[in-house]
Amino acid sequence: MQVFVFDHVSYPVQLHDAVEGDQLPYPLPKRHFQPEHAVSNYREHLEAWSLMDELGFDGVSFNEHHASPYGLMNSPNLMAAAASQCTNRMKLLIYGNVIPIQDPLRLAEEISMVDCLTKGRLIAGIVRGIPREYMVYNVDMGESRARFEEAFEVMKHAWQDESFSYEGQFWSYNDVAIWPRPVQQPRPTVWMPVSVSKSSIEWAGRENIPITPGEGSVRSVTEDIVRHYAESLDQHGHAITPDHLIMRVHCYVADSRQQALEEAGPYALYYWRTLFGHGSDLSFNEARRQGYSNEEDLGHLRPDSLKAHMDAREVRRRVTLEDMQDSDRWCAGSPEEVRDSLIRQAEAVGANTIMLNFNQGAMPHEMNMRVIRRFAEEVLPDLHAYQVTTVPAAQ
Repeated sequence: MQVFVFDHVSYPVQLHDAVEGDQLPYPLPKRHFQPEHAVSNYREHLEAWSLMDELGFDGVSFNEHHASPYGLMNSPNLMAAAASQCTNRMKLLIYGNVIPIQDPLRLAEEISMVDCLTKGRLIAGIVRGIPREYMVYNVDMGESRARFEEAFEVMKHAWQDESFSYEGQFWSYNDVAIWPRPVQQPRPTVWMPVSVSKSSIEWAGRENIPITPGEGSVRSVTEDIVRHYAESLDQHGHAITPDHLIMRVHCYVADSRQQALEEAGPYALYYWRTLFGHGSDLSFNEARRQGYSNEEDLGHLRPDSLKAHMDAREVRRRVTLEDMQDSDRWCAGSPEEVRDSLIRQAEAVGANTIMLNFNQGAMPHEMNMRVIRRFAEEVLPDLHAYQVTTVPAAQ
């Protein structure tokens, strides 16, 4: 199995004093931001990634968010460029660039630069992005799907063609040949996280792009996503394998599950209750109004899965330590418990790559470094020795 670590690079101080009612206000005013915390935060995360490179992890991943302490990576390409200089071996997964709200030619150029800086270690993840990002950049959410697909077409032309011209609905270019070109040919490896959208699943199947199915979803939703993805791949002449699937899990290693709950639980609760949904009520209401999502895009879900998906946001917002104690979505405990849980979940999903989120909700740097070291010493070798060979939901 391959083992990646996912890192939000959240603002490193818990902002409880800024909460109004039970949520952070949106937008969050400047007075709550302290530059020195951002300075140390970037340095500490780069130190953590360098350590992961030394200890044998297969990759680190990070994403793009705007106008929120949820993640301080407005430009994941800048973070990847910085990480390229303090790592030597592991993959750098940008998971991912929000391609509908940016100039795709510029993105293709920047990704090519990072692929050269990493000597071909880049995985160029792409996403539609959550509604909040569209509001920040004042981009019509009803255009999201069309912008996403057009942007990727531009990026493929830029990477692969000797030179190209393009006349699209949103972007047009005349006789362009980008320099530099990516090390990976004909283009960098591309992955995509899929929350639940039927259209995104079908697009990934058509393009034969690996996915992370059902971010934060219950098992039945993940199974429905994988099943529909396998069908979509098959319709376009591709066969699903465990290398098509990346399973993301929140993880913490301690002497016991109870100790893990006591040490990491408060940071996980801050992540789910305060950071994860920052601005979401406003942005999702606007998303529905503008047509970013619709009921037809959930048509691949079984009735019980649909209900679980619709309830998920409120469940996450109200999560308690007692809920985490019994949840298999929080893989925590002794090294043996964590190892067995990860293998069991990877087999159930059919994923031969797992992506672990150690650092949740402004976890202290020392705690993050400690869990990285312990996982690398006591869990990672067993996972590297294991291989998932089947995708149960596709059988």
